[in-house]
Formats: sequence, structure tokens, C-alpha cells
Amino acid sequence: MTKKPSSRRKKSISSVISDSELSFKRSDSRISSQENVDSAAISVAVVEIEELSKEEESDRNLLERKVERAFFEAGKALMELRDRRLYRSTHHTFENYCRDRFGHSRQKSNYLIAAADVYENLTTICCQNYGIDDLTTNSSQILPTSEGQVRPMTKLEPQEQWEVWQTSVEIAGGKVPSGRVVKDVIERIMERTKAPNPYRVGEVCQLLVKDNPDLRGKGGNWCIVNHVGEFSCTVTMWDGEYTIRIDHMKPLNYLESECQQMQQISDRISKLREHENLEEAARAVLKHVGELKRPYLTAFEEELLKFIEEKCLLSSEVAGNFTGC
Repeated sequence: MTKKPSSRRKKSISSVISDSELSFKRSDSRISSQENVDSAAISVAVVEIEELSKEEESDRNLLERKVERAFFEAGKALMELRDRRLYRSTHHTFENYCRDRFGHSRQKSNYLIAAADVYENLTTICCQNYGIDDLTTNSSQILPTSEGQVRPMTKLEPQEQWEVWQTSVEIAGGKVPSGRVVKDVIERIMERTKAPNPYRVGEVCQLLVKDNPDLRGKGGNWCIVNHVGEFSCTVTMWDGEYTIRIDHMKPLNYLESECQQMQQISDRISKLREHENLEEAARAVLKHVGELKRPYLTAFEEELLKFIEEKCLLSSEVAGNFTGC
């Protein structure tokens, strides 16, 4: 006689089946939920693009231009604040003024000022070449929108800046290039056009200030090369020695005899500068001689220089006699 399974066993089997069914139902529920999620992800609401009115489009272009030109306006404003010394009522130096008023260093101000010059050069050349008035990145010309984009170009001539910028825009696919792209373009050009220092010791040159703050007020002054480096020269000016890059110099193409004459003048100025009691009027004469645009002194200038030399010599002799007593 076959023994029937106990009811407890049936109950146990029934319980296992129920758990399986529950697991399947849970799995089916998760699949169903996933299908709902997928369905929700696929169902994207279509948003209708609203057209701008002519007035709104004009306002947008105007505001975008302000954003694009923000660094340019800042640079031009800083330049005027510096050149007119409009900070003098509260600060002794432009550097302290920039730090207290704007929270950045003088170097940052110099970067913005130099960038404003580059931007102005680009827009000027653009207008000259194409006759375009609407100079925004929405028109046919792409222009810089930040100081960092043009910082690598501040040491270049205006036409070189234009060529580098156009090449950089092309590499960026017709968009505003980054400062890194601009720098790479300049480095490739410099590598192709690398040339030795063209200057020689004793040559008379003219200073080009460009973006070098150390040369402010000395643009157009003559100087004499006394050391030639790879990419720079040490030069003697009427008020001391300076080491400057060769792109801050312009050859005056003087004859050898003219260079020797300028060397004699330079030596006389240097000797006078060493005099302790040199008066401001005498310094003004030396500054005038240091800004000559010719390799000689006029008769009157020669008399002035001799007069100062005699006065300084007399002053030195008196001081020597007094010391001897």
C-alpha cells in the first residue's frame, strides 16, 4: 500500500511555488517598470522655438557686443585712469590703486591694457580690409571675447596680430580660438622665421615701447647697444642701462662715424648723471639730448652740455678743496 504524502509536505511545496511565483511577479514588475522608464525617456516633449522680434534681436546683438567687448572697455578705462593719474586723490601709485579698487595686480591691469590695444588693432585692420561696420562674432568676422585669447599676441606688430588671429580662427573651426590655440600658432610661426639677433655692439637704435611698462615715456629715444644676446640686447640710454627684446628696437642705420659721435655724447651724459648734485634743469637738458632724432648736437645744445659739464667740474673741485681743508 502506497503511503500518501503528508499534508505538511504539500504545504511546503505549495509555499515554494508561491515564492517562485512571487519572484517572477517581482521580476515581471521590474521589467514593466523599466519599460515604463524607457517609454518615458523616449517620450520627449517638443518645445517650440520662439522667434525674436526685430527689436529684441537688435537688443540681443547690442548686449552680446557689450559682453564681447567687456575686456576691451576695461583695458581702455584702465589706460585712461593710469595715463591721467586719476587715482592720485586716494593712492600714490597705480599699482596700489588697482589692488585696492579692483582686487588685482598692476600686471593684470597691464594685461588688460595691452589686450585692448590688440583688439583695437584687429578691428581697425578689419575695417580697413573689408569695410565692415558690424564687428561682432555674429557677423562675418570673429573677434576676441577675453583678454586671455589675445595675451600671446601683445608683443606682435598689428599686421602680425591680424594674421595670427585669422589663422587661429581657421584652426578653431570658425569659432573664437582659445589662448592656447593662439599661442601655438605664434610658436609655429616663430619657429619657421627664427633669425639671429641682427644688432651689434656700438650700434645706435631707437626704442619701441609697445607693451613694456619699463620703457614708458622712452618711445623714440636713441640707445647704444653694449651687449648682444640671443633674443635681447643690453643698451645704454641717457638715464641708464636696460635689457630689452630685439622687437623693442629699431635700427637707425647710422654710419660708423655717426655711431662714434653718439657714443661720445652717451659717455658725456653718463658721466654727468653720476654727479650727486645735478639739478633738475640739468637733468632736463640731458633728457632732451637723450631724445635726439639725429646723430649730432646743434651749436646751442653743445654749449648747454659744456656749461653743465663746467659747472659740475667746478662743483667737484670746490668739494675736493673743502675736503682737503
